[in-house]
Amino acid sequence: QVQLVESGGGLVQAGDSLRLSCAASGRTFSVLRMGWFRLAPGKEREFVAAITWSGGFTYYADPVKGRFTISRDNAKNMVYLQMNSLKPEDTAVYYCAAGLSIGGIKSESLYDYWGQGTQVTVSS
Repeated sequence: QVQLVESGGGLVQAGDSLRLSCAASGRTFSVLRMGWFRLAPGKEREFVAAITWSGGFTYYADPVKGRFTISRDNAKNMVYLQMNSLKPEDTAVYYCAAGLSIGGIKSESLYDYWGQGTQVTVSS
């Protein structure tokens, strides 16, 4: 089992920045990739960003490219999502997820463990 706990969400204005953190514990040695997804009101949960645990390769959804940066600290079992130039459409609950395989890194169904989510609200 892998446990994930997100933190860092909040209420900000458009153009502001936030950094989300995800603390992983348990059988983290089995994790091959970490991802961030978000769920906005009235929408389906969508992929935001992902990173491979060992090589640090990163992947981003088009709406956040150039504004968000995913990173990890293997020694601390932490994953971060730096969000800059936030927009009202970024408002959502953000979830951290861990996958035990590499394939389909943007596919929600291929992640094995999920955190409880953290709310990000961006006002205009």
